[in-house]
Amino acid sequence: MSSDGNTLHQVRRAARSAFGHDELLPGQADATAALLEDRDVLLVAPTGAGKSLVYQLAGLLIDGPTLVVSPLLALQQDQLDHVAQSTAGVRAGRISSAESASAQQDVLDSAAAGDLEFVFLAPEQLSRPDVRERLADVGPSLVAVDEAHCVSTWGHDFRPDYFRLGELVADLGAPRIVALTATAAPPVRDDIVARLRMRDPLTVVTGFARDNIALEVVRHATETEQRRAVVDTVVAADGPGIVYCRTRRAAEDLAAAIAAAGRQSVVYHAGLARRRRDEAQQAFMRGDPEVVVATSAFGMGIDKPDVRWIVHAQVPESLDTYYQEVGRAGRDGEPATATLAYRPEDLSLGRFFSPAVPKRPDVERVAAAVAELGTDPRAVAAHTGLSARRSGRIVNLLELARQSQEGPVEGGAAVDAAIEIAESHRRLERSRVEMMRTYAETRRCRAELLVGYFGEQRDDRCGRCDNCRADIAPDPGDRAATPYAVQRRVHHAEFGDGVVTDVESDRLTVIFDDVGYRTLALHLAESGLLEPLD
Repeated sequence: MSSDGNTLHQVRRAARSAFGHDELLPGQADATAALLEDRDVLLVAPTGAGKSLVYQLAGLLIDGPTLVVSPLLALQQDQLDHVAQSTAGVRAGRISSAESASAQQDVLDSAAAGDLEFVFLAPEQLSRPDVRERLADVGPSLVAVDEAHCVSTWGHDFRPDYFRLGELVADLGAPRIVALTATAAPPVRDDIVARLRMRDPLTVVTGFARDNIALEVVRHATETEQRRAVVDTVVAADGPGIVYCRTRRAAEDLAAAIAAAGRQSVVYHAGLARRRRDEAQQAFMRGDPEVVVATSAFGMGIDKPDVRWIVHAQVPESLDTYYQEVGRAGRDGEPATATLAYRPEDLSLGRFFSPAVPKRPDVERVAAAVAELGTDPRAVAAHTGLSARRSGRIVNLLELARQSQEGPVEGGAAVDAAIEIAESHRRLERSRVEMMRTYAETRRCRAELLVGYFGEQRDDRCGRCDNCRADIAPDPGDRAATPYAVQRRVHHAEFGDGVVTDVESDRLTVIFDDVGYRTLALHLAESGLLEPLD
C-alpha cells in the first residue's frame, strides 16, 4: 500500500515511545497506517509476528476506546498484561466470565467515563444486548477481532459465537475493524471480509515462511513404537518444548510416560479445572518445568519466545492447526525443530472428529423456533431444548442457507439447504485430513508445501527440513509454465468452482467451494478438466 509518509512516521514514533520498539516487523506499519487513514484491515501474519501491536498502536493514536474481541481468557489476559507493561500510560479492562457481574459493570462504567483505552471481551459477551447497548453508548472507534479465522465457516476453527460478529459490531456504530489471524488461506480471507462487513479493506499478508524452524516427519508402524519414539525425542530435546496430542487421555498418558523416563512435564487440556490449567501455563512460562504435554487447547496467548521444539505425538486434524502450533516454536528467531510422529492410522481420528451433519428433525425444530423468535441462540436453545452450541450451529447454517440464495428460503427448502451446507463443511474438514496425509508423505520441501497450502509460493527450498537435508526435495524453481496461477479462480465439471492454492511441476491443489481440497494432475487439468474463470 502507499500510506502517507507522515502517517507512517507517526506510527513508528508511537511504537518507539509507547511500546519500546525501535523497528517494526513486516506489515505492522502498513496495517496501522491504513487504520489511521480510516480503512478496515485484515492482517494475516505468522504466530509471533506482532499482530497485537497493530491494534495497540492504532488504538493509542485514534480518539475513542478500542474493543478487542478475543476467544480465550488466557489470550485476553496475555494481551491485558502487554498493555499494562507498556509505557503508553493507558488503562485496559475486561468483560468476561472470570469477572463478577459488579466487576463487569465497573469496566463498562470506566469505559463510559473515558478512563479505559482498551476493553477486552469474548464474542459471547458482545452478543449480550445489555453489554452491547452500553458499549454502543461509549462509541468505540476501533474493533480488533483476534483469531479472525474463527469467523469463517471455511476456517479450520470456525466458532458459532463468532458468526454474528459482523452484525454485532454494526450495532456499535461505524468503528474501524482490524481482523487478525495467523492461518487464513485465500477463501478464508474473503469470508472474513464478508462476515465482518469490512469496508474498503486492506489485506496485509506478511508471508507464511518460518525458515528458522526445521520441519521433520518420522513415520512409525505401530502405536507402541510411535509412543516410545515421542518419549525418547522429548527426553533428548534441549530447552523448552511443547508436545501436542489429539485427545485428553493421550496427553495424560504421555505426560506420565515422559515423567517416568526422567523429564518433568505438566499437562494441559480443556478437561482440567481452570485453576489447574492456569498453574500449568504459568509453570511452563517460567520454565519450571520446560515441557508441557497438551491438546490443541494450549497455545493461544502463549507468548514464550524461546520454545526450541514442538513434537506432535499424533497427526493434527489439519495443516491449518499444524502450522499454528508449529509457529509457537522459535519466536525469538533462533533455530527450532518441529517433529511430527506419523502413523497413517491416526488420520482416522481427524475423520472421526469432523463436524457431524445435524439431524433433520433438529434442523426443523430450530427453523420453526427462528421463524417464531428470531435468531437469538439463547432463545432458540431454550425453546427447542437443544444445547446452546448445537442450536447455535443450526441457526448459523440456516442463516448461511438464506445468504446463499438470491430469494427467500423458507420451510423445507431452508432445511434442505442448511443440511447441504453442513455436508459441504464436513467434506471440507475431511479434505483437510487428506492434506495432512499429503504433507506427512511428501518428498517435497515441507516448508514449500506448507506455505503453498496457504496460497503462497516460494521459489527455493528451505534447506532445513528432513527432505531438504536428505536431498530428495525437487527444486521449486522447476515448475512448468501453466495458466493456473496461485489464487486464480477455476471451475471443475464435477467439483464446481474453486481457487488454486498450490502449483507443482506435475500437479496442482485447488480448494473447491463445495468439496474442499483436491489435488489434480496438471496434464489432466490442462486437457480441459479445469477451466480458468478469470
